[in-house]
Amino acid sequence: MCGRYALYGPVSRLRGHFDVDFDAIGFVPRYNVAPQQFAPIVRERDGAREVAMLRWGLLPSWAKDPAIATRLIQARVETAAEKPAFRSAFKARRCLVPADAFYEWAQTPAGKQPYLVRLRSGEPLALAGLWERWRGPDGEVLDTYTILTTDANALIAPLHERMPVILPPESWALWLNPARTPQQVLPLALPYPAPALAMHPVARRVGNVRNDDPGLIEPVAT
Repeated sequence: MCGRYALYGPVSRLRGHFDVDFDAIGFVPRYNVAPQQFAPIVRERDGAREVAMLRWGLLPSWAKDPAIATRLIQARVETAAEKPAFRSAFKARRCLVPADAFYEWAQTPAGKQPYLVRLRSGEPLALAGLWERWRGPDGEVLDTYTILTTDANALIAPLHERMPVILPPESWALWLNPARTPQQVLPLALPYPAPALAMHPVARRVGNVRNDDPGLIEPVAT
């Protein structure tokens, strides 16, 4: 589920949608964001919303081996509040992961076929995420994030049993507020309504992380 996604803007649309300054992080369009790469997230710190570049793949503060982050690019929302790797972040460090679309793969007789999933309205998506700060033995500080998943809706289910948690704008303030408990925000983490999403097949080139160009989001025949 959602092992790749796209965030291409433009900056003016992202700024208007999320109410943060994407210019401040030197935003550049991305069409194939992959695990272990840096990408923008939106979080609340000291009562203010900010955008920051974090690495995808959560690295718990207690981790001794940074390689664990490669296995923590996603977290099941149903259990994240209890899992040691995610428990602390779920309590106080929730974030939004901006995306214009995400990719999912279908198993076909000819191999895996990627599909792009987006909001039918054309607006950016806000995927529910968690972030964490890790300090290495040499003093290195690294902020990382993971994307929360839930049961797939009727559109995604033929491709995969899970989908990212997509949060509507009216829920963002509650989700980001660190004073709110996991129990208070869990009701927000529902499968997004299928009629609000659109999906089309895209080129298999998206499977290669070296490919990152506008052609990846264009529909193809299957």
